[in-house]
Amino acid sequence: MATFPPLLLPLAVFVLSNLLVPITPNSEGDALYALRRSVKDPNNVLQSWDPTLVDPCTWFHVTCDSANRVTRLDLGNAKLSGNLVPELGNLDHLQYLELYMNELVGPIPKEIGRLKSLISLDLYHNNLTGPIPPSLSNLSNLNFLRLNGNRLTGKIPRQLTKLGSLKIIDVSDNDLCGTIPISGSFSKFSEESFKNNPRLEGPELMGFVRYENGGTC
Repeated sequence: MATFPPLLLPLAVFVLSNLLVPITPNSEGDALYALRRSVKDPNNVLQSWDPTLVDPCTWFHVTCDSANRVTRLDLGNAKLSGNLVPELGNLDHLQYLELYMNELVGPIPKEIGRLKSLISLDLYHNNLTGPIPPSLSNLSNLNFLRLNGNRLTGKIPRQLTKLGSLKIIDVSDNDLCGTIPISGSFSKFSEESFKNNPRLEGPELMGFVRYENGGTC
């Protein structure tokens, strides 16, 4: 059995104890780096996103709070192209997700509905396709939801009407269909928020059309 001189014993204990401590990856850094891998970045705005750093709080376009938790992602008008990634749902403390005016394609990940701290979701003026995820109805702190200027299809999820904090919604200039819910928080939004969706029939308030749950249109 190995023995240590008295002077070296504390050092040996320190080294051994550190070897036993598991190295846990930074889940927020991993989530952001997954986004970096998924997009093309012709202007190198993500050049500082180095996955070998302890946390992503030193990366450009990323804001953290005093506890080094990511609270903002500001990548509007950054010329990014590619897909959003489900790992974004791991940014537990994110309040602002700003990815507007890029060239992003594909669906909005349903995992974004896990971002319970989110205040603003701005994905407008991209080329996103597919439906609006009903999981966004879990974003109880959401004030601003701007998805306009994409190629989103399907119905407006009626679950979104329970977002009591929602102040602004804009889903105009898409290819949504069905009818416009008017209950809950949607009672205060004008038709401007939904314009230029040729297959969107009109608000339930008009009495001419009825909102149907489920199915496709």
